[in-house]
Amino acid sequence: MNKLLIVALLGLVAACAPVQPVAVSDLSNMPAEQALLTGIRLYEDGQYGPAERELQRALDLKLHAAKDVANANKYLAFVYCTSERLQACEQAFRAARAAQPDFALSKSEAGHPVWGPVYQRVIEQR
Repeated sequence: MNKLLIVALLGLVAACAPVQPVAVSDLSNMPAEQALLTGIRLYEDGQYGPAERELQRALDLKLHAAKDVANANKYLAFVYCTSERLQACEQAFRAARAAQPDFALSKSEAGHPVWGPVYQRVIEQR
């Protein structure tokens, strides 16, 4: 093989290599992402008020990845729906889809009796 072809193939392989994940130690330089992780943990621990504050803080600090913006809005939608703030819940689902057009809840999440109908309404009105 000639050297130019080898260099081109190496470049192609490097371009296809998976992106390295972010280490937890790198989060100190990423306050929005740190707030997102904290908000999700608080939500999963049933601490919805503090979770809402951290998730909103993550959005205010400007998350870098569209998927993270969608996730922050998804969890905010869950918080809003569980506290019967259905308009805010719907708006959060819309924001998740605006950030990431292919955003979708898992089958079990979409079937949830509280936020499932709100999510379905957002999907149908698209």
